[in-house]
Amino acid sequence: MYSTPIWHPCSQMKDYESFTPLSIQSASKSYLTLQTGEKLIDAISSWWCKSLGHNHPKIKQAIITQLDSLEHTILANTTNQIIEALTESLCDITKMDKVLFASDGSCAVEIAMKMSIQARVIRGQSDKCKFIALQNAYHGETAATLSVSDLGLYKNAYQSLLFDCEYIPDIPYVTGEGDPLWHDAEKEWLQAQSFLNQHRQMLNAIIIEPIVQGAGGMLVYSQDFIKRLGLWCKENDVYLIADEIMTGIGRTGKMLALEHADIQADFICLSKGLTSGVLPLSVTLTHESIYEIFYDDYETYKAFMHSHTHSGNTLASACALSVLEIFQKENTLEYVQQTLHPTMLQNMHDISHNTKLLHNIRSIGGIIAADIKSPKFTRSGYRVFQQAVKLGALLRPLGNTIYWMPPLNTEVHTLNELAKITEKALLAY
Repeated sequence: MYSTPIWHPCSQMKDYESFTPLSIQSASKSYLTLQTGEKLIDAISSWWCKSLGHNHPKIKQAIITQLDSLEHTILANTTNQIIEALTESLCDITKMDKVLFASDGSCAVEIAMKMSIQARVIRGQSDKCKFIALQNAYHGETAATLSVSDLGLYKNAYQSLLFDCEYIPDIPYVTGEGDPLWHDAEKEWLQAQSFLNQHRQMLNAIIIEPIVQGAGGMLVYSQDFIKRLGLWCKENDVYLIADEIMTGIGRTGKMLALEHADIQADFICLSKGLTSGVLPLSVTLTHESIYEIFYDDYETYKAFMHSHTHSGNTLASACALSVLEIFQKENTLEYVQQTLHPTMLQNMHDISHNTKLLHNIRSIGGIIAADIKSPKFTRSGYRVFQQAVKLGALLRPLGNTIYWMPPLNTEVHTLNELAKITEKALLAY
């Protein structure tokens, strides 16, 4: 039995009997350095959060500078220049009006869910309490966010804790922006509309991962579908919650994945890339119209009483403010669109051609994925992962889906090296 005081997240600990945890000594840019001195390409941005890579000097300097004055104070009844500057930047980027701070992605999503429900109660619409999500959805690990997720691996054991949720079936998945369904998903939308119309009387909110479903298999779906869904929500007094924990802050080639569909959600949730994964921070953004529902004398009990000890942590907020400034100064989105994405796409197609082992290649921005064709083993993806580590890359496939989600500023020579390692790992697994 492998025994350690550390219970690693999202792991079957028995796996570590034959594949022990990697001991990381340091990290820089797109690379991790092991205690042995070996280097690994961080192909998954360390759980999708290292938007600007490891040890970025400007982020580090922002944290050091902030440490000299203020690292954290309670955000209830206080404010500071850093929080105010970050709030203004986030509102400007998202075209939202209000920002509520939390600590992690699941809690940001749960805040949006709770706020949408309480808004209904205040409005005298307590019967509108149902949530609908998308088939294959994943929204977090808290009880409420698991309730609106559609992946049994993560939620089946906890059914007694969870509430019922309906899921829109037959999502129009695409290979990318060139796919005809990306531009026109009317047929699929009409089916979804019929499904939604059955529930609209009791429907409070629809929650989506815009454009890309992450844990569900890095599945890219039609922006036209989202656009139609957003319009339907507006017409039927249904809140739209955009879970941009993974897609937000440039991952799809735009600051928000919602921008691909040119729609506005009622709630937007951000985390992961917001601080480039350096410190925990998440936010839930909404509009003035939602804010006004809760605004009243204290005795009415309309206040939204959700809180976190580290809500608006000042050090993390300084980090986030630095990330947003770097995106602007280093033209990160332009690099993603013009260099990162086309390089990864060409490399993945080359691997598919050379190995004949991949199919269903899909991509957008700084994300690309493909499925192992006719996998030889139940856990073929896990075997590829093991081989890739030996060759110099940290891949962490989702089942038998191989994907790359490197830091958005990863250099071309590193992307090409990652491609070579992935091809060799596939041929060796």
